[in-house]
Amino acid sequence: MDTKQSASGGPDRPTAAVGYAGVLRELLPIALWREDADGRVVEWSLAAQDLLGHRPEDILGRSGADVLVPDTNHELARQLTRRVQAGETVVGTLPVRHRDGHRVTMEMWIVPAVDRQGRTGALLIAVETSEVLRMRDSLAALQSLFTQSPIGLATLGPDLRFLRVNDALARMNGVSAADHLGKRLTEVVPGVNAAALEATMQQVLERGTAVVDVRRTGRTPADPDHDRTWSCSYAPLLDGSGRALGVIASLIDITDSRQAQLDAERARRRFAVLAEAGTRIGTTLDLRQTAEEIAQVLVPRLADSADVQLLEAVLDEDGAGTHRSVLRRLAAAFPDPGAPTSRLLPGQTFKIPPGTVYEQVIADGRPMNLYRSDIPALIRDPRADALRTYLAGLGSARLIPLVARGTVLGAVTVTRLATREPFDEQDCVLIDEVVARAALNIDNARMYTNQRRAALTLQRSLTNSTLPEVSGLELTGRYLPASDHDVGGDWYDALRLPGGRTGLVIGDVMGHGVHAAAVMGQLRTAVRTLARHGVPPDQLLRSLDAVVADLGADEMATCVYAVHDPASGGCTLARAGHPPPAVATADGRVTFLDGPPGTPLGTGDREFRTEHIALPPGSLLVLYTDGLIEARDRDLDQGMAQLGWALRGPHGPLDRLCDTILAHLLPAAPQDDVALLLTRTTAGPPPPT
Repeated sequence: MDTKQSASGGPDRPTAAVGYAGVLRELLPIALWREDADGRVVEWSLAAQDLLGHRPEDILGRSGADVLVPDTNHELARQLTRRVQAGETVVGTLPVRHRDGHRVTMEMWIVPAVDRQGRTGALLIAVETSEVLRMRDSLAALQSLFTQSPIGLATLGPDLRFLRVNDALARMNGVSAADHLGKRLTEVVPGVNAAALEATMQQVLERGTAVVDVRRTGRTPADPDHDRTWSCSYAPLLDGSGRALGVIASLIDITDSRQAQLDAERARRRFAVLAEAGTRIGTTLDLRQTAEEIAQVLVPRLADSADVQLLEAVLDEDGAGTHRSVLRRLAAAFPDPGAPTSRLLPGQTFKIPPGTVYEQVIADGRPMNLYRSDIPALIRDPRADALRTYLAGLGSARLIPLVARGTVLGAVTVTRLATREPFDEQDCVLIDEVVARAALNIDNARMYTNQRRAALTLQRSLTNSTLPEVSGLELTGRYLPASDHDVGGDWYDALRLPGGRTGLVIGDVMGHGVHAAAVMGQLRTAVRTLARHGVPPDQLLRSLDAVVADLGADEMATCVYAVHDPASGGCTLARAGHPPPAVATADGRVTFLDGPPGTPLGTGDREFRTEHIALPPGSLLVLYTDGLIEARDRDLDQGMAQLGWALRGPHGPLDRLCDTILAHLLPAAPQDDVALLLTRTTAGPPPPT
């Protein structure tokens, strides 16, 4: 209480001013004043001064009605005064005049009170109506927040003991709200790293600043078998003077959203791995390199080791059934080069022991997981003790069959060390997808390898690499398959014809692979048959055009057919859309024939005309396919210019000249198949009559 004084200043006068409780004032300022039986103000509180603006020295001894009651309410004030002096307590909402003249609506209690002379006066207790409404709304909001909010809420005192807990937090912790009160967090839910959270709350108390979104993971009695994750925020609870009264805690269960976030992140990583697998696996059609690329994608991101094995029957050209139980290792990646696994080298083969997991996986075409106690079953060789010791240090393994187009090609074995988490369901799905994609790449490489081998075999069987000895000519030729493309339909040939003449042919079937080689074989046979019947070059090409048309609408080829006659010392030829032959004379001049180029075989135009050229002794006739002069980094004109340069100057043996031409125009592996036929005229014996 503040010091009291009477209205006149003497010791017997009424109290001049009264104080008020600090906490109550902070929550809801209450104005108090007292009037004697004559209606004069004899006491005036500090809260009344704050709310109404009148200082004690300005209002004590004056009529309360004259100073505080608005003019329109004087009659009501007189009625209320009579009721109070009669002993009645009056409660109501009344306007009170502020010192500056505006009205303040107040909730008032007017209570009879005896003055110093023993007469009945009045004690007036007043609260500003707007403050009452604000407190009512605040209390209602606070009560609703605690009772209805899905967020866990609590207040804790300066000693960090629970003062109040809402039902949501009680459900999260699996402990009733009543059992929280008076206890610390470490006593209620110790299994959520409570000590660290109490340290955070102590920091909030000491610094007076909030801490937002502290993550905690643990188990509570509400869900003792599963980890839950919460987002915890703490703010200081302060009074009006800034003094810390405790801590307000709010908690949100983010387990589901956190799991969704983790699932999304795993999905992102999964797609990243699959995207990487799509770009890194199958960069070539080489089986061994494809297998190595599989191991590189799997290790170490998804596994600690990877072993890629193919059935020997898949690799065998004829697919012999005796090889169905033999696996060949194409690639292997292990974490420790010094471990016994270093002896598992690519190229090794082993027979699948009956009853092993390898046999089961390959027979069923379904993957299988092995965990620590089962992993030694991967090896049944009694001589593999060191390797079995290594396997004992593994925590999990998975065998995945390599299945493409419904056929089991082999298996991939991946493992993780015991120090790493074993393969879970998501890991298995991702690894299986990588292996499934890789299986298609392996099957493509396998089919390409087999097709290339078959095409090479077919082409070599159809291409006569030994040219005949003929009158008046030297002959040599080369065939180079592209190193990184399928075998094509390029070929050359030379034929003895009646009258000492020689037929020269070079051609190129569009496309690659076995089909192109087979079409080439049919055309080569047709040329030989027609040439031996003496069919002239232009008519021979018309007949070939019909042959190609009979093979199908999509077939197309180019060809040059020439007949050399030593009697005339010249050559008659016709072209079907083929690059122009080159002629180099003994004095070093090089020309490319500019006669009618004709149309490719298979177009149906059959516009083929002959061209006659003279070939004096020592002259070169050079026939070639477009793979010699055309490449990604040069066009046909540039290639022909380079060929012309290689043909200038003196010429030695044809084999050496042939090598020189190829080295000059093809410094690297050819990008397309190349056929080259060199013919040099000589002063040979006269033709037979």
